Amino acid sequence: VQLQASGGGLVQAGGSLRLSCTGSGFDFEDYVIGWFRQAPGKEREGISCITVDGTTYYRGSVKGRFTVSRDNTRNTVYLQMNDLNPEDTANYYCTTLWKGGRYWGQGTLVTVSS
Repeated sequence: VQLQASGGGLVQAGGSLRLSCTGSGFDFEDYVIGWFRQAPGKEREGISCITVDGTTYYRGSVKGRFTVSRDNTRNTVYLQMNDLNPEDTANYYCTTLWKGGRYWGQGTLVTVSS
């Protein structure tokens, strides 16, 4: 099982980024994919996930600004992030739970300047 996150970068406050998470080595369409982030000096926190049937969940602080979606034909989940602010600065990770084990992508860094 492998997950590859990409799309991070430097953006000004109020800007947007779209993260991608591409999976391989498992039946991607049959698994929930989640997004977590970890800011410097803080614990990793869950921010969003998308279920097999496309149901989405969001942490309160990102609800209304972030949108998660999936394209199973590309084995990819997207996280569209709008109206970014400096508090969104973090390493962003995608994850899935497969046969009792949690797997993480390598993380992609998002930096929001004020």
